[in-house]
Amino acid sequence: MNETKQAQLEQVQQRFAKFLEMLEEIEPEEVGLEEIDKMIAMLDDLEEKLQKIKQTPQ
Repeated sequence: MNETKQAQLEQVQQRFAKFLEMLEEIEPEEVGLEEIDKMIAMLDDLEEKLQKIKQTPQ
């Protein structure tokens, strides 16, 4: 795996770790629909970035 692809993958991993931290801090009784929409958008963005990395030639 080349360095650029490795750096991109590390960035996605860091963003996913931040997402998990955010998820752990959420109070289920207090979370609003807007926050849930933001989390879904974050996951969609991460998935899109992973697909781009996967399609990048090595």
